[in-house]
Amino acid sequence: MLKKKNSRVDTIVGTTSTVKGEVVVNGLVRVDGSIEGRLEAETVIIGQDGKVKGDIKARNIVVGGLVEGNLYADESVEVESKGKIVGDIRTRKLTIVEGGIFEGQSIMHKEEGEKVVEMNRP
Repeated sequence: MLKKKNSRVDTIVGTTSTVKGEVVVNGLVRVDGSIEGRLEAETVIIGQDGKVKGDIKARNIVVGGLVEGNLYADESVEVESKGKIVGDIRTRKLTIVEGGIFEGQSIMHKEEGEKVVEMNRP
């Protein structure tokens, strides 16, 4: 799971909560309930019981539950062993732990100025 200095959770969507509509958080949000709509935050953590039906935009995203939508992460996306993503992912770093499920396409992007190494086949 994501290790972050001062990993203070700014917003929690609890297990018995359902949020519908656009959710914007300046900081870290943890979803143990469900969100139907677009979610934007600095860091998003979807717990094992968490569900998001909509697109997610964040610097870092950790999925332990279910996401049905596209993920846009500036830095990283991690799919934990019980996590499932149905949708496309755009990020710099993608990690899928054994048992994690990803159904969609991934686009890996790089920082401006980074060099891309090309491998030629013999």
